[in-house]
Amino acid sequence: MIDLRSDTITKPCNKMLDAMLKAKVGDDVYGEDPTVKQLENLVADYFGMDKAMFFPSGTMANQTAIKLHTNPGDQVITHDYSHVYNYEGGGASFNSGVSFKLLKGEKGIFSSEQLLDAINPKEFYHAPLSKLVSLENTTNKGGGSCWNVNDFDKINKVCNKNNLGLHMDGARIWNSLIVKNDDPKLYGKFFDTMSVCLSKGLGCPIGSVLVGSEEFLNNALRIRKILGGAMRQVGYLAAAGLYAIENNIERLKEDHRRAKELANHFSNKEFVDNINDVETNIIIIDLVNSSKKKKLIEYFTKQKVFFDWHSMGPKKIRLVTHLNYIENNHKNLLEIVDNCMV
Repeated sequence: MIDLRSDTITKPCNKMLDAMLKAKVGDDVYGEDPTVKQLENLVADYFGMDKAMFFPSGTMANQTAIKLHTNPGDQVITHDYSHVYNYEGGGASFNSGVSFKLLKGEKGIFSSEQLLDAINPKEFYHAPLSKLVSLENTTNKGGGSCWNVNDFDKINKVCNKNNLGLHMDGARIWNSLIVKNDDPKLYGKFFDTMSVCLSKGLGCPIGSVLVGSEEFLNNALRIRKILGGAMRQVGYLAAAGLYAIENNIERLKEDHRRAKELANHFSNKEFVDNINDVETNIIIIDLVNSSKKKKLIEYFTKQKVFFDWHSMGPKKIRLVTHLNYIENNHKNLLEIVDNCMV
């Protein structure tokens, strides 16, 4: 079976499992788990930020950040492709009572000029108070595209001038760091808070980390508790994160290479209208028409190949390369794609 529905379907390797079994643990609700502390300190230092906190999911980390930055009735400015708006179950309105102002832009990226135009004047009390800007890197619906550090600098300046918080949903930040070869410590200069996921590109079974300034993270513990994210002997899971950061970042280059090769093989097919410019590990295929999708599902399912057929829309297919999609799988799939006559 070849499963490219998402990079979330990976399973821990034996070495990661061994590291988990050997972890030293304690009750993290009391702040006594040494492995969690080690992971949090590592991630905070890695991104040049003051403090970090381990979460069971990226969604909970993002929702905590939104809650920390806003009050009910406030507004979050983000791209209309963003995960915090599209794929977190309406959590921002449910948990924080905020609304969104959605910006357009190619590949899930918007400019500092767009941001400046989107901010509601503080004296105009008929409109919600603009309070937080949220970016996503890499952009999921934007096909795994990466932001440029120069854009962060410009957006940060707009936020500082207008008293706005700046959050990054860094679910696939590791992929961006590999492609852009950025210094991760730069992120601490631009963002108040950032969530980074361990269970996508890095292959952990669970876990994200919210990292940021002391000002915001000091209040995160209470929000995580309210959202049900306080965990006990969670060092077993934090150990997976430590192993992944040490061993699984550089190998993301292989995922990116395979994604580009797959896109090239699909690009010659008559049923394909367009394919995104593949920068990392996400391929989004636009079909000529939606009627082709059923036949494609039948063909690839028969070959025991699974893609994300539904989350991007009726005429789109998403493929995501990952840790468990190895070279043998890749060569087999390229042949299956070449033989597809739908």
